[in-house]
Amino acid sequence: MDDSHNTSECYYNHSIEFFYNASGKMISSVWNTRDYVVVGLGLSVCFIIILANMLVITAIAINRRFHFPIYYLLGNLAAADLFSGISYAYLMFHTGPWTITMTVHQWFIRQGLVETSLTASVVNLLAVAIERHQTVFTMQLHSNMTNRRVFLLILGIWAVAFVMGLVPMMGWNCLCDLGNCSVMAPMYSRSYLVFWAVLNLLTFSVMVAMYARIFVYVHRKSHRMSQHTTQTRHRETVINLLKTVTIILGAFVICWTPGLLVLLLDGLQYDAHYVLAFEKYCLVLAECNSLVNPIIYSFRDKEMRSTFKRILCSLCRTCSEHQGEPLILRVNALKQEMYLKLKGHLSAWRTRRAAKLKSLQPSSETPDTVCWTTDNLPAKHS
Repeated sequence: MDDSHNTSECYYNHSIEFFYNASGKMISSVWNTRDYVVVGLGLSVCFIIILANMLVITAIAINRRFHFPIYYLLGNLAAADLFSGISYAYLMFHTGPWTITMTVHQWFIRQGLVETSLTASVVNLLAVAIERHQTVFTMQLHSNMTNRRVFLLILGIWAVAFVMGLVPMMGWNCLCDLGNCSVMAPMYSRSYLVFWAVLNLLTFSVMVAMYARIFVYVHRKSHRMSQHTTQTRHRETVINLLKTVTIILGAFVICWTPGLLVLLLDGLQYDAHYVLAFEKYCLVLAECNSLVNPIIYSFRDKEMRSTFKRILCSLCRTCSEHQGEPLILRVNALKQEMYLKLKGHLSAWRTRRAAKLKSLQPSSETPDTVCWTTDNLPAKHS
């Protein structure tokens, strides 16, 4: 009777420590080496993510050559990754011993931000895959999607992301069913973790299928074109496509698979000690995908790289100008001071020289000049 009553009881007003203890995930009030490593590594990754994605967004905004649907999606992907970096930094400042000071509502906000940002990044990756699939099979340089469609697609991406982030807060949790609480997220239902992990794995599978189909199509197309072009050009086309697809799929697998597997293991009630041992490292690795995305989708674009260089050079030039202003002012003041001193010395030298020359001139009181007239001339002898 008591157990049945306890399982149906809701614990909305209990502390965070209560739920962590109930799920078997203990909170330490003392910082240890693992906490310092995770927080330090996580904040470093977040800082780089924020800077890299701000650079991508700025480049797309200032370069009119990027005002096409694919680049709008890449800009939205960068915005999602930027939001991911900010939300993950917020998580880093509310983890470890700091967790015990949070309320239940604050904990759901912390987790919801992470779920929203990471879901937006994954769905953006899927949207980019769909756009590239359409572009390749229609043999177009840019997609024929209108700006209105792209805008609606972006709104849909963020709507899905926010819904996924709000679902646990709106009721899909274990506040009224402690027996169904997960270990990694002690107030999340195990069923929700399984759902979220499977959804992302399905998204991954769809992306693999799309890029595989693109590869097969381009391989056949380039093989036909090789009959009319050189073999070198055919080989380069295939190799470049293989590199791009390998980087995209490899980055996604490396960054997301460990975290998704840990979520599945937690949802399936696997050994809690095994899950907790790799929890935070898997989360940091998954967050690295937001750093890899700008590199894959932007840095491989020559025009994007050129825009990055312009932005960075402009920033460096501005900083050097601001730092050089005091030095320039000091140099100008020194020049002015030296000029005035030199002018004063030159004026004094001229004065002394003029006085010396004046002293060397004959006196103004000269003897009377003898005026020779005809009367003074001697008489001529005849």
